[in-house]
Amino acid sequence: MTETIRVVIVDDQELVRAGLRPLAERDGDISVIAEAADGRSGLSHVRELRPDVVLMDIRMPVMDGIEATQAIVADDALNRVRVLMLTTFDEDENVFAAIRAGAAGYLLKDVSPDDLRAAIRTVAAGDALLSPSVTAAVMRVVAEGHSPDPDGHGLDELTEREVEVLSGIGRGLTNDEIAAELFLSPATARTYVSRLLTRLEARDRAALIVLAYETGLVRPGGGAAR
Repeated sequence: MTETIRVVIVDDQELVRAGLRPLAERDGDISVIAEAADGRSGLSHVRELRPDVVLMDIRMPVMDGIEATQAIVADDALNRVRVLMLTTFDEDENVFAAIRAGAAGYLLKDVSPDDLRAAIRTVAAGDALLSPSVTAAVMRVVAEGHSPDPDGHGLDELTEREVEVLSGIGRGLTNDEIAAELFLSPATARTYVSRLLTRLEARDRAALIVLAYETGLVRPGGGAAR
């Protein structure tokens, strides 16, 4: 039997929280175990309950979603908690700040119910959830405000194959797609991804995606730079 995914919803609008709960729980494999109206109280719930996933709004009183996410990521006791940003705002800087803070995914509140549940399952499984529009936004911010630095992130210590896998991650490919592109088995592709997380000291796949952009390994437009 599949374990239930435990979720905490953090949003300052009561109506939004009330709407998200039944949508998330509809299929029976997701359970909302707590709600909070600001980042500080949400963080308190997360530290107490240690959910699998936090649905986190960005703009809230007392403590915003970016700060709350940073606090979750910095707490070693919460290293299995994944944050899924859910907001009405899609400005590039918000997207980039959310991912840099350690969010495993970013969704707009007009997402369909099926996609919402799929997103929760995806990040609970340890994968990143960045839609094409979100990855494009991240790339725009990197291109406009950051100079590529291939040597400052440890890329020079990676093998050629590890660089190829990281490039695939940066372009938004799944493990199976990376395996097909590089003629690897899916299990081998997963091993490479796990190795990259360790070697580059990245919390999750989303962090690897940002790193691929920041180093210039993947360039705006989604192509590999090398």
